Amino acid sequence: MKGRETLLVVLVVALVLTGSQALYTLDETEIAIITQFGQFVDAIHDPGLHIKLPWIQALYKMDSRVLSADGAPAEFLTRDRKRVLVDYVTRWRIVDPHEFYRRVRTEAVAQARLDEIVGARLRQEVARRDFIDLIREDREEVMDTVAEEVQVLAAQLGIEVYDTRIKRTDLPEEVQDSIFARMQAERHRIAMRYRAEGEERGNEIRADAERQATIILAEAYERSERLRGEGDARAAETYAQAFGQDEEFFQFTRRLEAYSRFIGDGTMLVIRSDSDLLRFLEGAAIP
Repeated sequence: MKGRETLLVVLVVALVLTGSQALYTLDETEIAIITQFGQFVDAIHDPGLHIKLPWIQALYKMDSRVLSADGAPAEFLTRDRKRVLVDYVTRWRIVDPHEFYRRVRTEAVAQARLDEIVGARLRQEVARRDFIDLIREDREEVMDTVAEEVQVLAAQLGIEVYDTRIKRTDLPEEVQDSIFARMQAERHRIAMRYRAEGEERGNEIRADAERQATIILAEAYERSERLRGEGDARAAETYAQAFGQDEEFFQFTRRLEAYSRFIGDGTMLVIRSDSDLLRFLEGAAIP
């Protein structure tokens, strides 16, 4: 009796172990590869419960979704001998499980191979371009060229590459410090040039203003002298006309003007009585 129970237990355990080795489930995001003695047998794409030969066949599950291979930033050299750090990402998917298993077997190995392929193609494309063109205009062209070449090579691994993009293009840290120092020196040189040009322009403006001021003053002085001469001539003409109309009255007024200029309050004059200066004062009381 005990022997039968033991046998029954052994049979149940064997069935359970056999079932666990024979049955497996597949998710919607997975692909199953069945191998027998290390050789590829079949690729299962349909989700659900499946069966394989226990103990003889082995099961490998792979992700059927679009994956990203985000490699570490790599340093490349441009055509004009500038060192650049390029950070890139590749989006890919397993489309041929048989070829994939035969060539790379695991996703980790596939990502490493993709990094090598993309890095090599990027190195070639970057080396054909100058640094300034790479960061300005040629970035999309580089990515399109690299993506086309990588798709051809990746197809040999059972992989379809959907896209290869440069996330960031930067300079190594030590190069950045050197470039920033040169930029500061260049900006300082430009600032000094602008200051010198401004000072020169300021001197030109000041010299021109002084020249114009001198010209204006000279013209004003010339005009004032001309007006003064014209005034003196007009006055002389007026005096001449007045003298011609009444000579006696004219002499009288001129004498009065002379008296007002040199005879003031408390002034004592010693003059001969027959002096021509006092001709109009004869008979007048002088205080």
